[in-house]
Amino acid sequence: MTTHAPDARRYHALPSPFAMKRGGQLQAARVAYETWGQLRQNRDNAVLILTGLSPSAHAASNADDPTPGWWEEMLGPGKAIDTDRWFVICVNSLGSDKGSTCPASIDPATGEPYRLRFPELALEDVANAAFDLVRHGLGIEQLACLIGCSMGGMGALAYMVLHPDSVRAHVSVDTAPQAQPFAIAIRSLQREAIRLDPQWNGGDYDIHDSDGGRYPEMGMSIARKLGVITYRSAMEWNGRFARIRLDPEKREEEPFGFEFQVESYLQGHAQRFVRSFDPNSYLYLSRASDWFDIGEYGGGDIMEGLKRIRIERALVIGVSTDILFPLEQQEQIATGLSAAGAQVEFVALDSPQGHDAFLVDIPNYSRAIGGFLARV
Repeated sequence: MTTHAPDARRYHALPSPFAMKRGGQLQAARVAYETWGQLRQNRDNAVLILTGLSPSAHAASNADDPTPGWWEEMLGPGKAIDTDRWFVICVNSLGSDKGSTCPASIDPATGEPYRLRFPELALEDVANAAFDLVRHGLGIEQLACLIGCSMGGMGALAYMVLHPDSVRAHVSVDTAPQAQPFAIAIRSLQREAIRLDPQWNGGDYDIHDSDGGRYPEMGMSIARKLGVITYRSAMEWNGRFARIRLDPEKREEEPFGFEFQVESYLQGHAQRFVRSFDPNSYLYLSRASDWFDIGEYGGGDIMEGLKRIRIERALVIGVSTDILFPLEQQEQIATGLSAAGAQVEFVALDSPQGHDAFLVDIPNYSRAIGGFLARV
């Protein structure tokens, strides 16, 4: 629900109409993106980053926008993704409210926000929009490397299977070839929390409401708390909070109010998030993650779908404590890409941070990704 664009953000106009996988189309749609480094004359040093569900295109600071990005420690001069060598692009997903066309955008046919009139969104649409930016917006025929994190990793698989030979190397970060029942169940509960908030009002809430009277703040808060619980591991929750209680003066007086530090942590995390993302965008991207299945491209077989991807080499990273995208799913991706003929490196980390490890355990991810890119 961001309404002010940082100076570094650029925009690419998509073909109009832009056809969607599950039917429908968008008119005058666009995606937001940012870049770092310099594109060589022969355009052979481009690296594209596809993000998780909620991040913007602002992966790192730059001269136009010096605020820290969501992958600040990973991207920049001399860092793992070295912008002295690589021309790095990070695109905001189609359907996200961080500058790209989304349910909160104005439908040119009506002059009103799309809301639930936005067409059904698939991660293939996200991938096709990113591809159009790379190929037609920036004139890059082949990416040196495509990096996909979490939901972005699923989008990256779609990008590569839909656009053969458009990518030379791939870094798959904590993702999945299809959503497993546990992940679908959690996201279903998140969507239900939003939809059952009376202020969601069938998607017709006040996007700019500031006092919460016509905005599903409670639903978004519960959805975010559910997400945060799955992004981290039980090991980390135990290590950080144990059963430590809040000081008496910080406890809520009402019956069943917050008593433990972990409850207060979740509340604070949710409060920082609820006004930073459009609820309908959350619903659309969440469902798109559930729908994605690389097996669709292999007659229902995941391995056959992965074997349709043509790249030279890949790095697949997973975390043993990730309950949302379990390590065995990273092993599936590695096995499938190897069977397709790619030279694959597989890294299994024991980080206690769970799914969020790629945002927190920077040293381990830097070593793995930096070492891989040095060989690309």
